[in-house]
Amino acid sequence: MTLLFRFLGRLPLRLLHALGALSGWIAYLASPTYRRHTQENLALAYGPAEAKAILPEVVAHAGRSVLELPLIWLRDRAEVTGLVKHVTGWEEVERALARGEGILILTPHLGCFDIIGQYLAVRMKLTVLYRPPKLAWLKPLMEEGRGGGNFHLAPADISGVRLLLRALKRREAIAMLPDQVPGEGEGIWADYFARKAFTMTLAARLTEVGKASVILTYAERLPHGAGFHVHFLPPQSEIEGTLEQRVASLNLAIEALVRRCPEQYLWGYNRYKAPRGAQPPPTSAHPPPPVPRAGVTEVRGQGPLKEGGLPTPRGGPAEPPC
Repeated sequence: MTLLFRFLGRLPLRLLHALGALSGWIAYLASPTYRRHTQENLALAYGPAEAKAILPEVVAHAGRSVLELPLIWLRDRAEVTGLVKHVTGWEEVERALARGEGILILTPHLGCFDIIGQYLAVRMKLTVLYRPPKLAWLKPLMEEGRGGGNFHLAPADISGVRLLLRALKRREAIAMLPDQVPGEGEGIWADYFARKAFTMTLAARLTEVGKASVILTYAERLPHGAGFHVHFLPPQSEIEGTLEQRVASLNLAIEALVRRCPEQYLWGYNRYKAPRGAQPPPTSAHPPPPVPRAGVTEVRGQGPLKEGGLPTPRGGPAEPPC
């Protein structure tokens, strides 16, 4: 498999995207579970007619997201970042740098999220939280492709969270994918496209550290393998308040980002599953948030997070998205 992955990394992006579209349809037709998740998740966000119209491109882009990885990970970084043909909103990053603030970069599973880190790492120091893949043979390839130079990897455990906090305190940039289902004790239930989804709290907690700027980003695939258009945007509203309010605000911001380019979102991911051991979602639409003690935010399943501090883990470290 490693040899096949390296072979794919030598192919041009245009061919990889064509093969990816085909493989996306094969996976969609071969897996009833994946097909059901894709259709159900799309139906939550769009009406039947619009969801049906979007579906063919959703299936094709899901395959492209897999087949483009060998190129993104294994090619020279200068060559990879040369695939970024357009950039919109870079002034958001420049303003944060000018203020001397740390930057929290959030990119959901939208478009080519792996190229975001490559693009940023040639311009600034970047620490990215990641979780090793389940396939053992893929781990060294991922680390080879994502690390090196200004690109620093932080493992998805308490030591990785410490690395993120230190980077923010040094006024550097950190990045993560905020829309993956966390484990029990690592998230809370929050609205996401009109349905309760168990949502990671790490990103929301990190917004409490210092004066870090929050910037949302995604890399839109251009037609016919022509490259990518990277977008940087601020959240649509301030990320503030209790932990629950911060999580809700981030979910709304991610929803708005996805609606800009819904064809390229991974709708087939089982976003609404409940992790083993987690309490079922609340029945009320808007459960009242707890009242935190002064200077302390209580994180469910974890200890209190004092400003600038770390939670005391209970039942294991957080497992944020890769």
